[in-house]
Amino acid sequence: MAAAAAEEARLLAWLRGPAAPGGPELAAYVSELAALGLAELGREPARLAAERARVGAETRRLAFEHYRAFIRSAECTGRAGRGFGGIESRLGSLLERLPALQDACRTFMRDAEAIACSRRMNSLTLNRHTEILEILEIPQLMDTCVRNGYYEEALELTAYVRRLERKHSSIPVIQGIVEEVRQSAQLMLNQLIQQLRTNIPLPACLRVIGFLRRMDVLTEAELRVKFLQARDAWLRSIQASIPDHDPYVHITKTIEACRVHLFDIITQYRAIFSDEEPLVPAEGAAPGEGAIFHGWVLQKVSEFLRTLQRDLDRGVGGRLDSLLGQCMYFGLSFSRVGVDFRGQLAPLFQRVAADAFRKAVEEAVEKFREEMNSYTLISAPAVLGGSAGVPVPTAQPGTLQPPMVLLDFPPLACFLNGLLVAFNDLRLCCPIALAQDITACLDSALGEVTKIILAFHRAEEAAFSGREQELFTQFCTAFLEDLLPYLNRCLQVLFPPAQIAQALGVPPTQLQRFGRLGRIDVAALREPLAFLLPPAPGEEDPSPETLPDPEGEHAAVPTESAERPSRDVAVPGGDAVATG
Repeated sequence: MAAAAAEEARLLAWLRGPAAPGGPELAAYVSELAALGLAELGREPARLAAERARVGAETRRLAFEHYRAFIRSAECTGRAGRGFGGIESRLGSLLERLPALQDACRTFMRDAEAIACSRRMNSLTLNRHTEILEILEIPQLMDTCVRNGYYEEALELTAYVRRLERKHSSIPVIQGIVEEVRQSAQLMLNQLIQQLRTNIPLPACLRVIGFLRRMDVLTEAELRVKFLQARDAWLRSIQASIPDHDPYVHITKTIEACRVHLFDIITQYRAIFSDEEPLVPAEGAAPGEGAIFHGWVLQKVSEFLRTLQRDLDRGVGGRLDSLLGQCMYFGLSFSRVGVDFRGQLAPLFQRVAADAFRKAVEEAVEKFREEMNSYTLISAPAVLGGSAGVPVPTAQPGTLQPPMVLLDFPPLACFLNGLLVAFNDLRLCCPIALAQDITACLDSALGEVTKIILAFHRAEEAAFSGREQELFTQFCTAFLEDLLPYLNRCLQVLFPPAQIAQALGVPPTQLQRFGRLGRIDVAALREPLAFLLPPAPGEEDPSPETLPDPEGEHAAVPTESAERPSRDVAVPGGDAVATG
């Protein structure tokens, strides 16, 4: 069977030929031929020729009868062909434009999706309009709260914005809101610090520091520094408003301002901040926060001392005792807060008192020199020292009466007046520590006076008459025997030996071991003038006025309330002789 089928296939291939049309009809006809016999196969060509002639005649008859239809069919076929050609060209053009159309459709789809998404967002925005508007108005609300002083609400808004930033930090609108809120927070910080630069009471100060701590922009150390800087700026503005034309008024008002306002600042600081750690840290440890306040207080005390020194150098007149009392009260009041600086005041006032005394003594010496340049020894003034001329006031008990014999010698009287004025000014502020400096200053001045007397003697000795020589001898005797012992008594009034001994911690009987404290060296001043004095009849004990007895002299010294003398004893050609 397989061989027969293969043979049939080869036969069909041979019959078809290389260009024979194929199809089911040919296969059916070949199958039919294969079933015919030989005689029928012989008649089959004739039958096929007759069938061909019949079909041809039928075709000619149909063509003749229906030629119009064939013509129209040909025309229609032509038109259809031409139409199909146009369609084909248009389809080609359409195919060429399809990629651009696809791209445009894709773009349209994307735009449509974006529009749809935007529409959904707009719808969502419209539904959440109230909440979004509240968020967008946060910067304006923050600025309003800050400018109107509603700091509590401003801090709540700041905390809310911080939470928004943590949740939605990638949203540009939220970033803009955060930036604007930060600017308002900076304005709030500046306003709070500016409040500390005003005269703010303690409750308001506590509230401001509480706001600054809640803002969480400054560390504890930075907050302390900012507080002290702001309060210091306010204190400086108070000090700058004090008039500076009068040194005494300036320093007294400065003392009052510092005593009141600096004490308030210290009280506020201690109420706000706690300084429990020690000022001196352990070895290798960083300084504690308490060192900030300690350093600031030391700075303010140093500034006050510099201001005091500057005004003292400018001169406060005879009100040094009043100024010293105010400064001591200032230091005493600050001892309640552990800032007692009274120990640093003493050197300043000692120096000023010593400088003022030294200047007054130098002026007295210079005036003595001028008086000696124009002084002439005459016998007329001798009447002033006698008992028959002008009545001499007797010394009252408890007073330190100057030697009236000096009225016979105007240069010595004027010199003593200058020294008594210096003593009276020094008595207003006379610390025991100045005993040695004042004594040395007097020794130097009296040594200069001795040189002036010797110069006067050398210049006038050749022209001296007997009477003038006698008067000059009395002049030198009055200087050595009356003026110098009186100055020693004045020094003992200013610097009582008992007080000096108490300050040194020794008994008064052992005070001589420390040198000439509060006592002029009369022997050293007597030596250059010894040849001008009358010869002594014999060796005599020193005068009690020359070497003062601590107990006896101190017993005759007037009290502080009775030390201000009357200045109504006049001398010719000089000022009033003031009593000690």
